[in-house]
Amino acid sequence: MHETLNILANEIAIAAEKSFLSLFRNQESYYYCALVTTGEAFPPIISAWSWEALARTSSEEAEWLKWSYADSPYFNYGSENFETVRKLFYEREHDHTDMVKWLKEYDFRMEAMVLAMEKLDEKGLFSINQPRNKIYINVEVMPPDESNTVRALRLNKRENILDWLNEAAE
Repeated sequence: MHETLNILANEIAIAAEKSFLSLFRNQESYYYCALVTTGEAFPPIISAWSWEALARTSSEEAEWLKWSYADSPYFNYGSENFETVRKLFYEREHDHTDMVKWLKEYDFRMEAMVLAMEKLDEKGLFSINQPRNKIYINVEVMPPDESNTVRALRLNKRENILDWLNEAAE
């Protein structure tokens, strides 16, 4: 099981790294980078916000859009890089009729996504266009739930994500 978890986490990390590196070529300063999945833990996609992208929105909308994965101009960016990840996810058993098995599978998938983000963070990926302490990273479930906060605190130092905790945490 541990080996399978690492295989899935590595594939997610490879796909996410390609996508984020491609995105970061625009030289914008990012404050939000997330892997986003559903409450069913389907294959993740990335979403990101930069200060420059937020400034391109109307000032009235900015406060509502600031932490919105779905409203980001970079929602599902680099989806072509996740083909192998999607294949691996769909090959896994995900029987919703057996709740015990399903919850175990859900936890497995979420852990793989978190491990992928930790790997990318350790490589310094999230400090390419901005200092790492200025960017919130996470694995977010849509629609949002309180588990997003648990993962946010695992992947970030609390003092670095106070704005997110005050403005968006569930």
